[in-house]
Amino acid sequence: MNRACAAGRAASLLFLVAALGVPTCAPVRAASPQPYTVSLGPTADPALHAALLGSSTLVSLRTAAPVGPFALVLRARQDAQRFLTALHSFGYYAGKVTIRIDGQPLDAPGLVARLGAAPAQPPVPVVVRFAPGPLFHLAKVTLANAPAAGPVPADVRAALALAPGAPAAAGAVLAARGRLLARLRDDGYALATVTLEPAVVYPARHVMDVTYRVDSGPEVAIGPIRFTGAKGVNTAFLRRRLPLRPGTRFSPAALSRARESLLDLPIFSFVQAEPASRLDAQGTLPVTFRLDQRPRHAVDIGADYSTDLGLGLIGGWHDRNLFGSAEQLNITGAIQAGGNAVLQPGYLAKAAYLEPDWHARNQTLELDLGAVHQALIPYTQTALTQAIRVNRRLSPRWTLSLGVAGEEETILQEGVSRIYYLLRLPMRLRYDSTDSKLNPTRGMRVALLLTPTQSVLGHGGALVSELTGSTYLDVEGAGRGVLALRGLVGAMPGATSAFSMPPDQRFYAGGSGTVRGYKFQSLGPQFPDGTPIGGTQIAAGTIEFRQRVGKSFGFSVFSDAGEVSAAGSHAPVRFGVGVGVGVQYYTSIGPIRAEFAVPAVRLPNSGAFEVYVGIGQAF
Repeated sequence: MNRACAAGRAASLLFLVAALGVPTCAPVRAASPQPYTVSLGPTADPALHAALLGSSTLVSLRTAAPVGPFALVLRARQDAQRFLTALHSFGYYAGKVTIRIDGQPLDAPGLVARLGAAPAQPPVPVVVRFAPGPLFHLAKVTLANAPAAGPVPADVRAALALAPGAPAAAGAVLAARGRLLARLRDDGYALATVTLEPAVVYPARHVMDVTYRVDSGPEVAIGPIRFTGAKGVNTAFLRRRLPLRPGTRFSPAALSRARESLLDLPIFSFVQAEPASRLDAQGTLPVTFRLDQRPRHAVDIGADYSTDLGLGLIGGWHDRNLFGSAEQLNITGAIQAGGNAVLQPGYLAKAAYLEPDWHARNQTLELDLGAVHQALIPYTQTALTQAIRVNRRLSPRWTLSLGVAGEEETILQEGVSRIYYLLRLPMRLRYDSTDSKLNPTRGMRVALLLTPTQSVLGHGGALVSELTGSTYLDVEGAGRGVLALRGLVGAMPGATSAFSMPPDQRFYAGGSGTVRGYKFQSLGPQFPDGTPIGGTQIAAGTIEFRQRVGKSFGFSVFSDAGEVSAAGSHAPVRFGVGVGVGVQYYTSIGPIRAEFAVPAVRLPNSGAFEVYVGIGQAF
């Protein structure tokens, strides 16, 4: 024990101090657990260095799991083996690793005792150095049939993609085995096996020989298809839905497509395709699809708020399997009230029936019936709507929708009430490559909407055309910083003035969907009293940057711009620009968003500022 205290002048004083139990000095105690630092020597290959760093528990557990002296030495010994494995995986089979703790090798006598007496500060240094040695290469790459197996199929050898002279990296050797097995199964050899025999290393020549033993087994076809977990679901419908038939050649890709086709249905939360481990009596391979169903009925509720539209309450009831073939019945309703652009409470009620695979796979029949009442500053509308649509999925990213819609509405504008009977033919083509509906961080959305609209009683008509798009650029990676862009252009060929169309069919700008900061529908032509008229052309755009902070929070800055004009009007076009900031709180269902925006260009009746609160990003 180290003692640094000076003795007193009298022995009696020392005796008194000892008798009272007062220590004559403060001993230096060993740290438990023992703090340490780690230094990993550099290597010429950045990828190798990253692999060495990633394999080290000395690094990954240094602060997460502190240890005492004995365990520290054990951890270093285990890391030495991990480092050698990493070197071998990159083809450095003659590589060496040295680890020193507090300047001593791991096998130094008394190392644990030395560490046991070490103080907590400074931390014990752990120094790791690497000598990779020469890079080994492949000398022979042999592809042979397994004992008692048939010859290797001729086209399989090309999948090996591993030639003599290539670096003898373990990852590349194992990946070649995976490619061989994938090619065999893609060719219909469902029971094929590929065995990688122990490699033969020649240290003096710095080369290695590898051998793959292939047993392709018979080429097989899909046998009987069965379903488990499909309670209450028509299995005949599921069989029609599958792009897979008994008798077709086995293919993992075909099984994956079949799985995805079932998972696209709203009734299943999980689908697994399991081929049998052996052939049946007919020499085919049975396949079982294991299904987990979502609850048949669902209820959802939601809310949003903005200073222009007020508080919105949204609710819905859903039946996901109405008649046993994944037919959906969705009944939804919403109430909106309290905003500075809302004159009185409004409502929306809608019932929608969807029948999947209507006359063709990936084609859905949709029947809609709705009722709406809204009292906004430009107009007050009470309407009944009906629509029949056919929605066809052209590919995973493209969808096409064609329909016929009718609308009977009463609209009050500027003290004049009119009744309209509208016939519309909505057509929509949509592309979507984004990674999330509520919080996209990459990809693009584009939609073209063409709607020939005609008033049955002669109040006019036009072709309502809109092109909208948005794109998302992940500038930091992992969705931490996202640049989001949005654009909208619209026109009404055939409309000679804004009054060629009912007020609710005209274009308006202002609000969260176009230019934030301006009161809802406030941009565009106006009556002499300042009431918005609406227009026949629109253009709007947005640039927004979203930054995530930590795990659950984020913020955004944005600027919107837009204008609305009307054919035949000589009134000056009012171009609006809004700027704002937002904050987000990220949850498992999507970000909760709050935004504050102001008009950068003040216009008549545009308002001073707007606040928006909702679930999901603004676009």
